[in-house]
Amino acid sequence: MRFPFRSAALLCASAVLPALLAGQAGTGAIDLSARITPTGARPEPVRQFTFYVLTKSYADIVKEVESQDALPTRQQFIDKLKCSPELKAWLKKQDVLDLTSPDLDQLLSIDDIMNVPEFFAAYQRSNSGGVTAGFPTPKYRDSDKDSNPDRYQKQKQEYLAAVRKFLERNPATVQGIELELAAANPKPLWDRREADHKRRVLQLAPDTAQVRYLAAKVDTDLDGRGLISGLPAGDYWVSTIGMDAASGDRRLVWDVPVKVLPGQTSHVELTNLNATDARSAAQ
Repeated sequence: MRFPFRSAALLCASAVLPALLAGQAGTGAIDLSARITPTGARPEPVRQFTFYVLTKSYADIVKEVESQDALPTRQQFIDKLKCSPELKAWLKKQDVLDLTSPDLDQLLSIDDIMNVPEFFAAYQRSNSGGVTAGFPTPKYRDSDKDSNPDRYQKQKQEYLAAVRKFLERNPATVQGIELELAAANPKPLWDRREADHKRRVLQLAPDTAQVRYLAAKVDTDLDGRGLISGLPAGDYWVSTIGMDAASGDRRLVWDVPVKVLPGQTSHVELTNLNATDARSAAQ
């Protein structure tokens, strides 16, 4: 007859333990459970995984780190490019960085092609050398630039006028100009800087979270549960600080707000519904 009594006592003790822990020194506790539901499967506990209790949202911590390692604006980036002033002005006006885009020819006016050195050189390469019938051939020679500058300038202006007239009569000859602009294209450099910036943020944000904003951390048990006690009352976030928990086809990260009250245990259920897919977050 003693065994049922002792079992009941143990059950009672296990039920009130979190509340007792939470009541110590006017602090509170967080009782969390974490489960992932793969597509077409049953929920699986997130076992032996570290969760972090932060005093600031991890999403805001990432923004903080990003602001401390800020990229230059597009205007600043364009100003530092090694290209002609005319191309810099065009890039700023059009808000375009990819000069190899297939629809670039639709953005270029005749004046753009004639006045921006990189566009004019690309148009020349795309149509000269017998590629396009009737395309003008320059008569001026670089050797005349110093020995006979008047003739050089006259023949050059005649050539430019002939190219403009040809372009006006044959607008379709602009098509394919983007194929000749790979060397002048600033988009790869911009993409590399953005990728490097994102990589630095991914490296620095978890460290910043743990050094400045960590209140506690806990490893889940085999049932995907964890208890954190002795937390001062306040607002917290239960986070994976960017690390993902995986099950089947799911890779999830959490950054879930929770309020801790003195003498109480806050229960947090971490599921697919309040998580973010790590693959979509990385894009």
